[in-house]
Amino acid sequence: MKSRPRIGEIGELAVPTDMTHVVEFHGDGMPAVVSTPNIIQFLERTARHTLTPHLEADERSVGLEIDIRHLAPTPVGQTIHCRAQVIAVEDRKVTFQIEARDAHEVIVRGVHKRAVIRTESFTKRVKAKGG
Repeated sequence: MKSRPRIGEIGELAVPTDMTHVVEFHGDGMPAVVSTPNIIQFLERTARHTLTPHLEADERSVGLEIDIRHLAPTPVGQTIHCRAQVIAVEDRKVTFQIEARDAHEVIVRGVHKRAVIRTESFTKRVKAKGG
């Protein structure tokens, strides 16, 4: 890393939602709401973007752990506001407190850990598995 993320550093991302983000079982009485996997993707992207300015050109960050509580539904069409705050930095691992809100309330809270990797060594590992 070219610089170490600061404890307390915050990244934010606003994501407009559409029918590509809906739970697959909507309809037949179930409203079109944003799925948990999509919200996780939004939160991971927020944390990744928060780390990007600290990385060398040949580095990326990858998700290691995520622990969330999905607290409330969000109808498709609303914008989800994501926040990732650095709470720990240990060597090449960064831990974030994460939160997502819709226009009405907090919908997800949790913790997410990312690792900073070198793209060359990561690519070698993937190729060794036939990728």
